[in-house]
Amino acid sequence: MVKLDPTIQTLTFAGIIAIAISVLVNGTLTSHGQDQTPSAAAATDAGLAAKVIKPVWAASATGRVEPKEGEVRIVAQSPGRIVDVLTKANEKVVAGDLLVRLDDEDLWAKLAAAKAEEAVRMRERDEEPAKGSAEDRRKGEDAVAAAERGVFTARDALDQVAAKVRAGSGTVEDTAAARSKLTEAKSKLSGERSALEKVNTKEDMPLPTRLESAMIIARSDVTQVENAIERARVRAPLDGTVLNVWAKTGELAVTSPEAPLVLFGDISGLRVRTEVEERDVVKVRIGQKVIVRADAFPDKDFEGVVTSLAPALGPPRILSRGPRRPNDVEVLEVMVGLDGQPSLLTGMRVDVFFKHESPAT
Repeated sequence: MVKLDPTIQTLTFAGIIAIAISVLVNGTLTSHGQDQTPSAAAATDAGLAAKVIKPVWAASATGRVEPKEGEVRIVAQSPGRIVDVLTKANEKVVAGDLLVRLDDEDLWAKLAAAKAEEAVRMRERDEEPAKGSAEDRRKGEDAVAAAERGVFTARDALDQVAAKVRAGSGTVEDTAAARSKLTEAKSKLSGERSALEKVNTKEDMPLPTRLESAMIIARSDVTQVENAIERARVRAPLDGTVLNVWAKTGELAVTSPEAPLVLFGDISGLRVRTEVEERDVVKVRIGQKVIVRADAFPDKDFEGVVTSLAPALGPPRILSRGPRRPNDVEVLEVMVGLDGQPSLLTGMRVDVFFKHESPAT
């Protein structure tokens, strides 16, 4: 009897088992392939392709939350030393409210001198009689000048009342009354200017005399000083909320956009300023609905709608998340209005996802 080597026996047995397993697996796969019809297989492949090719969102981008009309960085209109900061962050203000006051002591002295000169020129002018259209023009100019002084006085009175309210010696009713007087003074000035324009359109209107010209120059000097005093007062441009205050008493305010005094905005509503990359601009339309997500609210989605698109591409200004965006990528600035009163904060960075849908009509 032939005696086989144990190693050869082991290798032979392993080879037989491998061949059997291979035959069994191939038969099972063939059976499954025959059970599925060609049409069903094609449909399955198409469905898988659709799931892979079509993304969940039409486009996505990074954005920043801001007030509904944007942030306003208020800069001083003229350089000067800050003598009073009359507001603080998160304070609601009304258009025209005084926020920061610069040193204007020397301007009040100039105003007193300009008014004295105006009074002298008026006395000289009145000694020269005027008739007809010239007299009507003189009366109209006097009325406009008086109305301009009235507006300046009413605005200064409102500032003084507001200061008393902050100090605790004034009431809200006093502020409302002072604001009403300022509105009346502005309305009167508008009416007087319209009346003077009609008078100046008369065909027989003579040229101003030497004394009348001197009077006009003196009044313009008063107006210039009043305007200079007003430029030393930083006011709220519209109704809204003070978002941040950088002004400090004693510092020097400069007329530079790089050195704002107050950050202001209307946060009764919010919007998102986002930048869509050039490859996705055709997927975004006005009226398209979006979903906004923020890291601070991981389990909450905020809804909004596209309100405007920039007319041209430009370089990105918002830093994107993750890897840095290439410098040569152009983006389209898109504004998204948020629904309701979202709990997001201005300046917060968010992710914006644009839905697959037609623009609203």
